[in-house]
Amino acid sequence: MKRAVRAGVALSLITTLGGGVAEAKTLEDVLKEKGVITEADYKEVTKSKPIYYKPGKGFTFTAPDEKFQLSLGGRLQVRYTFTDLDNNGTTGDSSKWEVRRMKMWLNGYAYSKDLTYLLQVDFVNGSSSKLLEHAYLNYRLLDEVQLLAGQTKIPFGRQWLNSSGAQQFVDRSTASDAFRPGYDAGVKLHGDIARGFATYEFGLYGGAGQSVVRTSNDNAIAARVTVNPFGKMAYSEGDLDRSAKPKLSVGANYFRDTLKATYTPATSSTALETNNLTFAGSSGWLGKGLSTFTASEKIDVNTFGLDAAIKWLGASAQAEYLVGQADGQDSNATLRAHGFYAQAGYCLIPGTVEVALRYSYVDPNRDKSNDLQSDTQGALSWYINKHNLKLQGDVTNSHKQNGTKTSTDDMIYRLQAQVTF
Repeated sequence: MKRAVRAGVALSLITTLGGGVAEAKTLEDVLKEKGVITEADYKEVTKSKPIYYKPGKGFTFTAPDEKFQLSLGGRLQVRYTFTDLDNNGTTGDSSKWEVRRMKMWLNGYAYSKDLTYLLQVDFVNGSSSKLLEHAYLNYRLLDEVQLLAGQTKIPFGRQWLNSSGAQQFVDRSTASDAFRPGYDAGVKLHGDIARGFATYEFGLYGGAGQSVVRTSNDNAIAARVTVNPFGKMAYSEGDLDRSAKPKLSVGANYFRDTLKATYTPATSSTALETNNLTFAGSSGWLGKGLSTFTASEKIDVNTFGLDAAIKWLGASAQAEYLVGQADGQDSNATLRAHGFYAQAGYCLIPGTVEVALRYSYVDPNRDKSNDLQSDTQGALSWYINKHNLKLQGDVTNSHKQNGTKTSTDDMIYRLQAQVTF
């Protein structure tokens, strides 16, 4: 106990004199690794800290009785994009500066460490309906049996479930963006089996998307399973920790929903009852093929996906294959789409400098020719403090077909700085 007290005093002095400068490892972590303090001493020292900071996790406040805990954090992404358009001079090139994301979150536990919560907002989405991202309670009965209620990501797609702040490239692939459902409110049963050898998620959702309440009885369901033969793998791209042993994760997911098409006489256009589901928006596979259906009919949507990821000795690779099908209940029309991406990266300097390559392909209507998009990308990342503080740049050749035999090959150059605190 005396050693624990001395370690606690030393930690307080260093925190005071150092002005609260955050490092990757705390003092008690270093002392434990060097064998200066025991596991019991370590728990005693960390238990006595009512306030502490950890990079990427934010400031954490813990009640004296340890029945309540709250962490406050955030993430900022600032991006520059230059697009060299291949359009025969009909439109000029574009140069754009933007704050891509500015997120803040509160998370922790209340009354019991098994009752956790998360509230997260993004101030850059541009509309009040998309300000709120996560807002949920999660109760852990066992590691294998947990129940979540509220709004969160619909569990469909590895890259979608991976945070936008933990990507190998400046942002997600076009294939992931075209097929991911987005956020929705509902209830989800999930858990880890055999200490993460396998995971499962099964959710029932409102079906209208982010922060939209639907009064019809057309709800959505989603299911996802993963198998991790060498232990559970976190949803974070790149092998910044240079895994000494290989890590492998294989996943499969399914999503079903029913949406209603609506007709606007003033513009003679057909739209969906909501576009807060990403795949149904203007850049999603269903949004692009909506003219397949008649106005005011209900559309049954089914999407499927398979994915895999591996990390080992600083190298990483992952891929997904995604399939979507929409069927009109009145017209009997069918829209079929599919897409995939594959990417790989390697840390040239362990945990600091990484190069990555990616190919992404989307065909929003398999029964229509000359409408696909394919992106070939290369990226270079400088991880100053892993994903918490990094500078990334990527170059994309975006090949788009416009429904005719002609096509365009735009060049897109992006540079992004990110800080997570």
